[in-house]
Amino acid sequence: MIGEHPAIRVVIVEDSPTMRAILKTRLEREGDIVVVGAAADAAQGRTMIRELDPDVITLDVEMPGMNGLDFLEKIMALRPTPVIIVSGSTQKGTETTARALALGAVNCYAKSERSGSLPFDDGGILANLIREAAKVKFGERAPTTQRIANEARSLLAERPRLIAIGSSTGGVEALQILLGGFPVDCPPTLIVQHIAGRFAPAVARTLDQSCAPRIVLAEPDLPLRDGHVYLAPGDDRHLTVSGQALSCRLREGERVSGHMPSVDVLFHSVAKAVGARAVGILLTGMGSDGAQGLLAMAQAGAHTIAQDEATSTVFGMPRAAISLGAASVIAPIGQIARHAFSKAA
Repeated sequence: MIGEHPAIRVVIVEDSPTMRAILKTRLEREGDIVVVGAAADAAQGRTMIRELDPDVITLDVEMPGMNGLDFLEKIMALRPTPVIIVSGSTQKGTETTARALALGAVNCYAKSERSGSLPFDDGGILANLIREAAKVKFGERAPTTQRIANEARSLLAERPRLIAIGSSTGGVEALQILLGGFPVDCPPTLIVQHIAGRFAPAVARTLDQSCAPRIVLAEPDLPLRDGHVYLAPGDDRHLTVSGQALSCRLREGERVSGHMPSVDVLFHSVAKAVGARAVGILLTGMGSDGAQGLLAMAQAGAHTIAQDEATSTVFGMPRAAISLGAASVIAPIGQIARHAFSKAA
């Protein structure tokens, strides 16, 4: 008990004894986090989660026995609990992490670039991820992309020129559902998803495998094309749009609303470049990034949409936009694609 607040209860699922010990020591020295169980595989993890009812789970998805992704899918279906993926930065590790985020993991923590081990001192990054994850409260589980009827094609009479999307915690899963409802010839779409840059390519590939449009990483001066979705490529540059013909811009700068890339920066640029012929969509995420930018889009005449609380992993960003009056529509994640293509929907 820290003051009047109970400690955050964590179960670690990790096959390496050394890594389990490092994680436990690192987390418990924070004072407000207690590791109530450390499992070597999914079978042990399942028992500990059932008996100990943790607030947060850390999960190494590359384990012997049951595949970590299969285990994660069972957790999210049977006992939704905030999960942080502790992943290697190898090609295989980043691909697996991206798939885990699409299944509902709320965040990821990368092991060392070279050794695959945890850095000696991470400045409290993992502990902060645990604290953020502990605030997640799962409500209504969103439908899978297979259950979403692709209605958008029949609603393109008032076709937007460009769609801009912002998301953070829980966003990869939400993006997979949202983009699963986009037609193959959708308007150019730009996304800022708060995620470590090393995972962005794998997230783009994961989304591309499950969605009709082509999902790619944004590149400097890349002309925007129908049927293409452009994901901000990393955590060191802001993504914007400019020019009459519309193209991607990637620029360095300071963090805005605590982030780089920032959803606010993207939305403000879309409001300026596209105005009323744009659609802005703000999805699940902690904090308020995107709220002011969505308001700017609304004031420019754009159609603006916020994900509802019931289907948001974290309602912070949508709530902030709604409180400003920035969202013309508030909708469950499974209905946002339809609203994006029809103001009358």
